[in-house]
Amino acid sequence: MKLGIRAAFSWQSRRVSFTEHQAIKECHHPLVLSAPGTQREVVSLHYGPIDRGRKAVIQASLHADEAPGLLVAQHLRAQLAELEQSGQLQAEVVLLPFANPIGLAQSLLHRHIGRFDLASGQNFNRHYPQLVELVARQVSLDEVQDPERCVPQVRAALRQVVAELTITTELQSLRQILLGLAIDADLVLDLHSDSEALLHLYTATSLWPVVEPLARLLGSPVNLLAEESGDDPFDEACSMLWPRLAAKLSAQSGQTIELPAACVAVTVELRGAGDVCHELAASDARGLIDYLRWSGFVVGPVPTLPGLLHPPSPLAGCLPVVAPHAGVLVPVTDLGALVRAGDRLADLVDPLSGCVTTLASPVAGLLFARLRERYVQAGARVAKVAGTEALRAGKLLSD
Repeated sequence: MKLGIRAAFSWQSRRVSFTEHQAIKECHHPLVLSAPGTQREVVSLHYGPIDRGRKAVIQASLHADEAPGLLVAQHLRAQLAELEQSGQLQAEVVLLPFANPIGLAQSLLHRHIGRFDLASGQNFNRHYPQLVELVARQVSLDEVQDPERCVPQVRAALRQVVAELTITTELQSLRQILLGLAIDADLVLDLHSDSEALLHLYTATSLWPVVEPLARLLGSPVNLLAEESGDDPFDEACSMLWPRLAAKLSAQSGQTIELPAACVAVTVELRGAGDVCHELAASDARGLIDYLRWSGFVVGPVPTLPGLLHPPSPLAGCLPVVAPHAGVLVPVTDLGALVRAGDRLADLVDPLSGCVTTLASPVAGLLFARLRERYVQAGARVAKVAGTEALRAGKLLSD
């Protein structure tokens, strides 16, 4: 651990200085060695008081090739520093300006590969450890039934089981470190981006009433809800543990055990990977800070909530458009369009035969994301439409 001095950060005519009025607690978390002579680390910046019993964690670019979150994090550093200086932070806020040092370092043939771990082929945002069984052995039924003691007891058990996870690879140690920082948090915001997309959110259906203000403050037109999306992504590892633990303890004890939704976790998709500019990053950072204020992590007037642009959609109603063969992808419908089932979204041109295949919307809904590559292979998911009816089951996320 070391104390870091805030560096200067400027863009265009605006200059934001990270002053030396206070040294931010900067923690360095080393990963296990991938090979002799190599060492990577996760860096976490800690703001605000740690004795108030509340904690928020914001991490950027777990998929390391999704750059918008990296820039938003720098604007958050400036705003959090100002809030700390003015004494407005009412809880600890942990910021990870880059959540994935492994992915940041991966390059193949001059292309950044940040979504998948090249050593294992695994998606960096999948396969987080399921902790329910381990935690269920640690907690006392008497204490989890006590409203005042249940959350502290479960969080203490969570910290212990995460610390005791068996770790043999660099990727496993990354997952352990990220879980260790977030598993006892009240709020977890995981900043990502899509290929080309509108801003959108993923969260649990049961958490939507608490997450809806975030959608309003960020101006998110698409909000995708599911209790289980498959393959254990980071946000669900943090938030869905609580209802799953309650179900496990109820089954073990033969009693009805109810636990609060002690962790609200959201995956925030900051539009497309190419949407990197200071204006957007500053606006997104303000929206995130406004949500911290709305949630009580920051004192001051609660921001007025704008209107919700669209009702939320079930993640099971988000249907991908798949390329039936390789070819040149020619979009013909703009992102943000409301489409009907069968509407033409893009053409796929076979470069050998010249034949054109129309790619149509599989469902009525909002076209919110598409692939930015313009030559695609057969089977590629080239677009996403958010419908209103749950039409899928099983694994709902892409690889």
